[in-house]
Amino acid sequence: MAAIVIIEDDARVRSALARALEGLGHHVAQAETAMAGLALVVSEKPEVVVLDLGLPDVDGVDLLKMLRPVSDAVVIAATARVAEEDIVRTLDAGADDYVCKPFSPEQLDARIRAALRRFRSASDDQGQIVVGELRMNARSRIASLGPVELELSRKEFDLLYFLAANVGTVVSKRELLAEVWRQPFFTTDKTVDVHVSWLRRKLGESADNPRYLHSVRGVGLKLIAPQ
Repeated sequence: MAAIVIIEDDARVRSALARALEGLGHHVAQAETAMAGLALVVSEKPEVVVLDLGLPDVDGVDLLKMLRPVSDAVVIAATARVAEEDIVRTLDAGADDYVCKPFSPEQLDARIRAALRRFRSASDDQGQIVVGELRMNARSRIASLGPVELELSRKEFDLLYFLAANVGTVVSKRELLAEVWRQPFFTTDKTVDVHVSWLRRKLGESADNPRYLHSVRGVGLKLIAPQ
C-alpha cells in the first residue's frame, strides 16, 4: 500500500496506530520526537507522514515547515487540537489533511488512500498546465510567469493549480475550501480571500485590475488567460 512514518510522542497511541496500519497493508516506521521524525522522513522517504502536533521538542506546525523543503510526502495532521485557528494554520503550513483525535485507523486509512490518489493522479499525467504565460507543473511543483519562476507557498501553489486546471470555470469559495484545503466546514472564506490576495501580488495584478484571477460577485473565482 504505502510507506508511512508516524510522528507521535504517545507510545501507546503510536504503537496501536502502527499495528493497525500495518494490518491494513502499510509499511510503517515510527518516531516519538520531531527531530527524530525529521531524520526518519529524510532517510526513509515515505509516501505519507502522520504527524501529531503536540510534540515534546518542536511544535508539529514548525516541524511541518521543516519537512516541506526536504519531502513531498503527503502529510496528515493527526491531533487533539480542534480549534479552527489550529486547523487553518496547519493546513496553510502545508498539511494535506487534518484529522482530529479520537479517530479510527480505518478513517485514517481512508484519508491516506484519498490523498495518495490525488497525488499519484497528478504525477501520472505529469500535471502540466499552461494558461497564457502561466506555466505549472504538479510533479516538480514549479510555477512560472513568463521567464520568472514564482515563489509560492504550498497552499498558494495548490490554489493556483486548481484554478488553472479549471481554467475559465467559476469556482465557489466553498469548492476551493473542499478541494484545496480539504476542510469545507472548518476553514473560513477569509482563508481563500487572503491566499487570493497573496497570489494576485505574485502574479502582478490586483482586485481592481485583474489579469488572471477574476472574481465573480456572489459566485466565486475563475482563472482565465489575459486578453
